[in-house]
Amino acid sequence: MTLAELKTLIQNFVQSTETTFTNTLDDIIKNAEERLFEEVQFDFFRKTVSGNVSTGTRFLTCPSDYVLSFSLAIIDGNGDYRYADLKHPTFIQQYLEDPTDATLRGLPLYYAQLDKELSTGSDNGSTFLIAPVPDADYNVELQYLYKPNSLVTDTTGTWLSKNARNGLLYACLVEAYTFLKGEPDLLQLYETRYNQEVQRLKNRAEARGRQDEFRYDALRKPVT
Repeated sequence: MTLAELKTLIQNFVQSTETTFTNTLDDIIKNAEERLFEEVQFDFFRKTVSGNVSTGTRFLTCPSDYVLSFSLAIIDGNGDYRYADLKHPTFIQQYLEDPTDATLRGLPLYYAQLDKELSTGSDNGSTFLIAPVPDADYNVELQYLYKPNSLVTDTTGTWLSKNARNGLLYACLVEAYTFLKGEPDLLQLYETRYNQEVQRLKNRAEARGRQDEFRYDALRKPVT
């Protein structure tokens, strides 16, 4: 589904082509995408990137599209993966009694999100604080959740518009009908349909997509 197709569907459903409403459709779609992104954790938005930490440097810059981390592996000189524990920044600051003391350096065991911000023209993005301060140069591997481009940007189609079409549509209808201050009964219908689509998406992304039939057989729902 393209941006133009989604806009047409929204206007057809709510039966409005009023200028202020149509001029707000881009924001309505972005709000709907944001809601879906927050409520369903799609594995499609998981990335793995490689990088490195340098001797004596206790900061690690995150990728520009970083949202949150799943794991950070420090790869030692033997090529073994040593997964660091995620801690609060205050734990790291207390652990690093003297970051300048070379005798306290070692293989990093912990990391914390020192700041979190998507990269912009004036900001480098999020930064990790690691401890101990590295005693050598190490390769690292970060698995993280990233925020995809909006359909407003990638107008020919996004993963959500192609693979979560109904969820995106009903999320947009809730936002659109709220903007139009429509009838509460119809707004509730759109909200109900949206919630049904979210449950289907969560079943695929967070249930079926997190296990295989070799170990668990097919996913079964409880009998009611």
